[in-house]
Amino acid sequence: MDMLGGRSPSDFLKDYWQKKPLVIRQAFPGFQCPVDADELAGLACEEGVESRIVIKNDEGKPWQLHNGPFSEERFSQLPEQDWTLLVQGLDHWVPEVADLLDHFRFVPNWRLDDIMASYAPKGGSVGPHYDQYDVFLLQAQGHRRWTFGGRCDQSSSRVEGTPLRILSSWEGEETVTLEPGDMLYLPPGIGHHGVAEDDCITLSVGFRAPTIDDLLTGFTDFLCNQSDAANHLNDPDLQVQDNPGTIAPAVIDRLQAVLTEKLQDKRQLALWFGQYTTAPKSMDVMVPADEPTSDESFAESIRAGEQLRWNEGSRFAYHEDGDETALFADGEQFLLKGDARPLAPLLCAGARIDMNALAQFAGDPALLGLLANLYNQGSIYFE
Repeated sequence: MDMLGGRSPSDFLKDYWQKKPLVIRQAFPGFQCPVDADELAGLACEEGVESRIVIKNDEGKPWQLHNGPFSEERFSQLPEQDWTLLVQGLDHWVPEVADLLDHFRFVPNWRLDDIMASYAPKGGSVGPHYDQYDVFLLQAQGHRRWTFGGRCDQSSSRVEGTPLRILSSWEGEETVTLEPGDMLYLPPGIGHHGVAEDDCITLSVGFRAPTIDDLLTGFTDFLCNQSDAANHLNDPDLQVQDNPGTIAPAVIDRLQAVLTEKLQDKRQLALWFGQYTTAPKSMDVMVPADEPTSDESFAESIRAGEQLRWNEGSRFAYHEDGDETALFADGEQFLLKGDARPLAPLLCAGARIDMNALAQFAGDPALLGLLANLYNQGSIYFE
């Protein structure tokens, strides 16, 4: 794949993924940025769009952070250089940006997060730092100089007087300048510092990596909502103790058995994880259809060859277990059996759905109802 510098996805995952950085020259030859600086500024003025401005020196204070939405006047008050505008989830609002994600689906859907846009005039930067997730940094416009290398963690020294986690004594190992179409891959924990050499836009393709805390609290919250969660701990074999204050080993064994039974239920774990990882990052991007469709009207659109695609902020995944397949779409769960099971991988393969393959399911009233439901809730739409 040209996007990976001629490497196969398997070789990239084996040699670089979460292991070491990679500079890829002309990963996207002739790349044209789908948005310009004015459009990014316009989005940053909108409610529901997560945006930030980072100023290197803000009235004597280092690396100051300002959260949007912003007024138009705010941009006229910025210095000529040494600042950065960040617009999170740009793929949620711009279909052409969302289409870029399909190039990265050699990584599972549940690991993909979103695309952040970074605009900066000359000298603009967010400072030397490291992230806890994998990221591909695609240069979309102008030129940015990147210095990177060296493992960082919570013990790495940081600049004081800023809300950002800026590294204070870090020195990178390599420096490169990226031009439009070039891309830099960085694993988690690698220090990096990007500085704009001119007016530039960088698109950051980020990946999700749940913390252990996220997993524990999320799954146990899910278990607590199950029907048997209200059952009480029982002890029909209780015996008289020498000292009533003793918590007997048998009690701990019983507690461990109860918790282990719940945690070892792989089906429940899979159903929770599918819902958890496909839940929308922001409900603002989940907009129900203006005019809800009927099953028959939806079938007519399929037969007419209209193209279906995911909502730009939607997430799709599936899990196969025994004789059923669980389809997950935007935090919702749909269990498919028998001839309906192939529908799940079809819907999850990419943002644009194979309409020829989908047509064979349009004759099944139950599946047609499922598809119409996904349309009405805003997970898919006709282009």
